[in-house]
Amino acid sequence: MALYALGDLHLGFQVNKPMDRFGKVWKHHERKIEKYVNQMVKPEDTLVLTGDHSWGRKLEECREDLAFIERLPGHKILLRGNHDMFWDAKKTQRLNEAFEGKLFFLQNNFAAYQDYALVGTKGYTFEGPYYLDRWGNVAGWDEEREEQAKKLVAREMDRLRESFRMAEEAGYRKFIMFLHYPPTNILEETSPFTAIAEEYGVTAVVYSHCHGERRFGDSIRGTFHGISYMLVSGDYLDFHPARILP
Repeated sequence: MALYALGDLHLGFQVNKPMDRFGKVWKHHERKIEKYVNQMVKPEDTLVLTGDHSWGRKLEECREDLAFIERLPGHKILLRGNHDMFWDAKKTQRLNEAFEGKLFFLQNNFAAYQDYALVGTKGYTFEGPYYLDRWGNVAGWDEEREEQAKKLVAREMDRLRESFRMAEEAGYRKFIMFLHYPPTNILEETSPFTAIAEEYGVTAVVYSHCHGERRFGDSIRGTFHGISYMLVSGDYLDFHPARILP
């Protein structure tokens, strides 16, 4: 029995959205997902998919993508990504009812793995635009967009706190925290997301969203303040699920 994670499947079986243009690693990437997940994940394992599951904008455009995920081995837990337009944040419970026994949608709730609570939300990271001075140093940024980003971060923090509250109320004291966005941007050492991870003493923070070699180092990887930070973007892992817990 093991806990795995993988992000950014970017499936598009019903829409014309090929991923090949983003690099060789994406060529026939759905075949890689199927191959490597089946090689590594057993039926008794748990697989957390950290967002950007489908390019479909409506649920009907995602049916084949979600069916593909259903067929993968293990207990599948899905986190909401910034491209998951089919997932209305206010209707997560409806999705869980519709896919009961097949998929679990993680938001404003929690899932259990052994004696751990799996908590999570999409998150948000302000990525600019940044203004550079003549020496190439960051001299400022778009303040209006930054204010909007702060509102989005506050909303996501509320959702994350609700996950922690429900898990604690159920008696859990050990946590793995999942985000779609990275917990910090390239200019930050800490953020509200790292602060809440430390507040609850989580074992690991697992995130995705960062694509391409130039972006893999945008946020924390490795151990920081006693917490393991793990990037699980599909192209970063060449679509091999990352083992989070034995």
